[in-house]
Amino acid sequence: MAKGQGKVLAVNKKANHDFAIEETIEAGIVLQGTEIKSIRNGKVQLRDAFVLIRNNEAWISNMHISPYEQGNQFNHDPLRSRKLLLHKKQIAMLLGQTKQEGFAIVPLKMYLKDGFAKVLIGVGKGKKLYDKREDLKKKEAKREVERAFKAKQQY
Repeated sequence: MAKGQGKVLAVNKKANHDFAIEETIEAGIVLQGTEIKSIRNGKVQLRDAFVLIRNNEAWISNMHISPYEQGNQFNHDPLRSRKLLLHKKQIAMLLGQTKQEGFAIVPLKMYLKDGFAKVLIGVGKGKKLYDKREDLKKKEAKREVERAFKAKQQY
């Protein structure tokens, strides 16, 4: 694997379904003890996770990292809040965008980059039900066009 490219460990598919992502930022994450071993084993889940800004620090909550099997007494709480490593300017920008109504910060994916666990977070505006239906219709129409084009190429 080339330097700087990461191995994707977890993807939050629900985030792209529920939010229209406008901007993304890569953030480091502060971990304890055996958490990195569980992450490297792929035992991480982002489905219900969200990012909060408290005391000018970014925190990710509800991210589930399963306890490491060989960790015995040194294991951690799977749902604890974890601090994200961001610059002050990035935190200020995120805070400004979330002050607008309907915007939220959600984790999109977690990956390893140069041996460090990174989280790609996105600022997104919540979609309404009719927006979700419209996206599904567009996706289905695109799929139909690709099928027809593929079928036409085979003959």
